[in-house]
Amino acid sequence: MFDAIRSLLSDLAGRDRPAAAALDERVATAALLVHAIAVDGDVSDKEQAALREALTRAFDLSPGEADDLIERARVRDREAVDLYGFTSVLKRQLDQSGRERVIAMMWEIVFADGEVHEFEDNVVWRVAELLGVSARDRIRLRKRVEAGDRP
Repeated sequence: MFDAIRSLLSDLAGRDRPAAAALDERVATAALLVHAIAVDGDVSDKEQAALREALTRAFDLSPGEADDLIERARVRDREAVDLYGFTSVLKRQLDQSGRERVIAMMWEIVFADGEVHEFEDNVVWRVAELLGVSARDRIRLRKRVEAGDRP
């Protein structure tokens, strides 16, 4: 009986499902990107296309899979009270270069419409701080993306 309870709790915790970790990373990343492009109150077609392309490229997704991920991310972003829930997942699961890739992806999508709103800049700064990406690296990544180098 105790084994059955232990098995149930283990399944609920996701310990026996290694694919769950990858899914969490994808949803957390996508939710941060969705939040970044929506924070200024205007989501352009260029930003939406850049979001889809960035996720497709980063996670090797089909267009349909990317659309599903974006929809799940939008739901999670609407339900979230802060960014910590997303950044804590990424900080646990990604090494420093992985965290920097997330910041570079954020820069890529906020630059997609040709202008960076102060709210977009601020959200990238906050996420970088929560992920442990230094100000120096955040600025380096911004300049790299501005120069046209995609993550």
